[in-house]
Amino acid sequence: MNFLADENIDQQIVTRLRNNGHSVLYIAELNPSISDSEVLDLANKENALLLTADSDFGELIFRQKRLTAGVIYIRLGHYTSEKKADVIAQAIRQHSEEFVNSFVVISTNSIRIRK
Repeated sequence: MNFLADENIDQQIVTRLRNNGHSVLYIAELNPSISDSEVLDLANKENALLLTADSDFGELIFRQKRLTAGVIYIRLGHYTSEKKADVIAQAIRQHSEEFVNSFVVISTNSIRIRK
């Protein structure tokens, strides 16, 4: 799968997904500090699922009706970077097809998928 990781995503998550064979572009490596709108545009251009810990993307998707290939909003704040990488990798293994064209929230107790 193709992913675009926002700059607020832990490097360990990016590394884990790459090691698992996924294509992952990382804003922190490409162009740090670009706007959320530009991040979403790049994800769409690359036909990539956006990985983010920024709740502002909900505003762009639901209120502004912006199109997306999919957003995975990560809410695992108190987990270590390694634990976050484990949870995200497992969620992608189990639910990847459901994540396409959806807004997904991964939290400590659940995975919510909204088409």
